[in-house]
Amino acid sequence: MTVYDCSIIKLPQIKNRAGNITPITSNIELPFHIKRVFYLYDIPGGESRGAHAHKECHQFLIAASGSFEVLLDDGKTQRIVQLNRPYYGLHIPPGIWASEINFSSGSICLVMTSHGYNEDDYIRNYEEFSER
Repeated sequence: MTVYDCSIIKLPQIKNRAGNITPITSNIELPFHIKRVFYLYDIPGGESRGAHAHKECHQFLIAASGSFEVLLDDGKTQRIVQLNRPYYGLHIPPGIWASEINFSSGSICLVMTSHGYNEDDYIRNYEEFSER
C-alpha cells in the first residue's frame, strides 16, 4: 500500500431546507463493512491524534464538524489530506501510518473501521512500521 491508495470519497447528500443528511452504508459508500464507529472531540489546539498504522483494519475518517488534516505515511512517501466537509471522507487502508493534526476549534473527527478494537492490530512504533 502507498499513500496514494488512500482515497477521498464523496458521500451522498440528501439536501433539505431544514438541514442535510448524509447516509453511510457498509460496502456501498465505503469499501468495507463497518464494525466500529467512534469520534474524537475536545482536542486541544496544537495536539495531534492517531500516529499509528493498522495491520488489517481499514479506517474511514470524516470531519463531522470543523476541520483537520491527516498526515499519511507509507514509509517512503508522505501526503497531507485536509478534511473540512461532512460529506467527504478519507479511506485509509491497512499498512498506512496516519496522524490527525491541525484540528480547528470545536472539530469532531468521526471514524468508522472495518474491525473492532484489537490492540494486536496496531503498529504504534514508527521504527517498527518503517522496517516492514
